[in-house]
Amino acid sequence: MVRHMTTELDIRLTDGRTLHVYDWSPEGATGRGVEPLPVLWHHGTPGLGLPPQPLFAAARRQAIRWISYDRPGYGGSTPAAGRDLAAAAADTAAVADALGLPRFGALGVSGGASHALACAALLPERVVGVVSVAGLAPYGAPGLDWFAGMYPGGKAELRAAVAERAQLAAELASSEFDPEMFTERDHAALQGEWSWLADTARLGTASGLDGMLDDDLAYVAPWGFDPGRITVPVLILHGGADRVVPAGHGEWLARAIPGAELRRHPADGHLSILNAAACALPWLRVRA
Repeated sequence: MVRHMTTELDIRLTDGRTLHVYDWSPEGATGRGVEPLPVLWHHGTPGLGLPPQPLFAAARRQAIRWISYDRPGYGGSTPAAGRDLAAAAADTAAVADALGLPRFGALGVSGGASHALACAALLPERVVGVVSVAGLAPYGAPGLDWFAGMYPGGKAELRAAVAERAQLAAELASSEFDPEMFTERDHAALQGEWSWLADTARLGTASGLDGMLDDDLAYVAPWGFDPGRITVPVLILHGGADRVVPAGHGEWLARAIPGAELRRHPADGHLSILNAAACALPWLRVRA
């Protein structure tokens, strides 16, 4: 199936699960003698793996080929209860193998940033570089007050995840959207081209909350890898006004990951920081 230059396919994993995969290629890049760089897009929570439409123009300029997939429990991908963040590396490798991609970059946003870092840690021979946008630090990270600066609904959701799955399920079922989780800049982004995020979030929960439940539980459980042992290049983008994942998380990751580059955007929130993601694509491109 092809939709707006995006090919969709299902791949079968050795454990019997299915991953729904998306492959978007920049028009005309190969014709200019430029081989597109595959970049694995890791979507946020909740969401689908649809390639990031607001970044298509920037991807064409940089000859970036977006590869992505619905995380287990979302969209067309089979749930995998109890998955940890490290499991994303194996799923990503399976997607890359199915598409014949020996090397690739990764870019993750919000909850997807932690999954992208798993690829950096566990697939160093294949990953050329990772961009982490508004990503969480590990739960219990030493020296970090993990909940400090987080909006009340986010605290309640993730504290419920720490408690148990049933409590988290009840919290998600009863919670309502709180506009205070976003800054004025975030709301402006949602009213512009990043309204795409709201659409993918709705699609991501259309068939239930399994994906979101498993994501939240993974964030507060042991990750399955140590960020301090990452050796591939990492670029961290974080908004100083972020109320969903406070800026202290990005600062902690920048200190913990050897050689990581931190780009602070003091006025940006959790969504408006995505406007800076286009400027991160040249950083990935030169690492091809």
